[in-house]
Amino acid sequence: MKGVLRSQVVSVLVLTAVLVLTGCARAARQAQQPTVTEQSTATEIATAPSPTAAPAAPTVTIAAYDADKVVAAYETVLNRIYQTVLPSVVHIGIEQEVSQRQSPFGPQSQDPQPRRRGEGSGFVWDNRGHIVTNNHVIANADRVTVTFADNTVVEAMVLGADPDSDLAVVKVELPADSLRPVALGASHALKVGQLAVAIGNPFGQEFTMTSGIVSALGRTMSSPTRFANPDLIQTDAPLNPGNSGGPLLDRQGRVIGINTAILSDSGLSSGVGFAVPIRTAQQVVPALIRDGRYDYAWLGISGGSLPVEIAAAMDLPRDTRGTWVDDVVEDSPADKAGLRGNNRAVEIRGERAPVGGDVIVAIEGTPVREMDDLIAYMVRRTRPGDTVTLDVLRDGGERVQIEVTLGRRPEQRDIR
Repeated sequence: MKGVLRSQVVSVLVLTAVLVLTGCARAARQAQQPTVTEQSTATEIATAPSPTAAPAAPTVTIAAYDADKVVAAYETVLNRIYQTVLPSVVHIGIEQEVSQRQSPFGPQSQDPQPRRRGEGSGFVWDNRGHIVTNNHVIANADRVTVTFADNTVVEAMVLGADPDSDLAVVKVELPADSLRPVALGASHALKVGQLAVAIGNPFGQEFTMTSGIVSALGRTMSSPTRFANPDLIQTDAPLNPGNSGGPLLDRQGRVIGINTAILSDSGLSSGVGFAVPIRTAQQVVPALIRDGRYDYAWLGISGGSLPVEIAAAMDLPRDTRGTWVDDVVEDSPADKAGLRGNNRAVEIRGERAPVGGDVIVAIEGTPVREMDDLIAYMVRRTRPGDTVTLDVLRDGGERVQIEVTLGRRPEQRDIR
């Protein structure tokens, strides 16, 4: 369907805006300010008498401040972050063999096999040599090298990768006392407007720091597997190719996210970057170290947030919010539990639109107002084998509860 009727996909298909992997400005709207008269010792804001000659309000005096000291303090914070975190940030270089087309007349050349080279960023997770980066940085690499800020260069082995969260772990063999693990922040406690600092290797310019703010929270994008990657942090800290896998930091130098993608027509920073929250990494990374993979719970539906027109066509209140089930994957947990996809079509604004699918309005008592709510809950709070209760509105308004035993998310190639 077109317009509002286009579906997103949870656990099967997610339609998102065009996102450019970083391969690893900001226009601040000025609010109107009261007239301020600056004096040598204080700034006075006086309320003028009204036309009716009512008594003037008391003068409010704001203590003078030194603008230069404010800027100097900001610069000191940035430099402290850089100096503290720099030993924990690494440059990641990769090499990959590129196959040559075989000529019908025999080998084209006796030269060594050509190799593709790439680069990204990463950071020290612990003192056992585990380095966190993006999956797309090291995917299909035949050789991975890690360079530290002190020019130590060492080869690394890929331990595990998760394309869905775009996280990966590589391991280096170095003495524990030579490794400086990062401090981890609390991404779930972030607020829009907080300082956000990125350190990485954009365009090969090693150990570059850029800064901005947390622009938004709870963004969702699709992964290369087309499953959803929820709860992303949006930032206007400039991110460019080579920043992928590097840390996004708070003002105390703690990692709050892993830089992973930008939204851009040019492939360069446009002030809209995204980072995987550190809470996701804390969930996924230990499994990558231990098992080489992370298994997600799987429901087995495709759908999207419920459009108003679809709600009306199904005799539901127009203000009904929830995840609208467009289709149910055959033999999936959703199918076995009895969830229903669309089963009829109606005409909406001159177009034939499928309707009739269940609308999930809560999971385990937690309200589901849109598709992203369901995705985030599934990723954060469920594992394969868990049984959850879904509150569902059916075509015509009947409300039912359905228990579903969740499965393990299949590989993309296994979904039909």
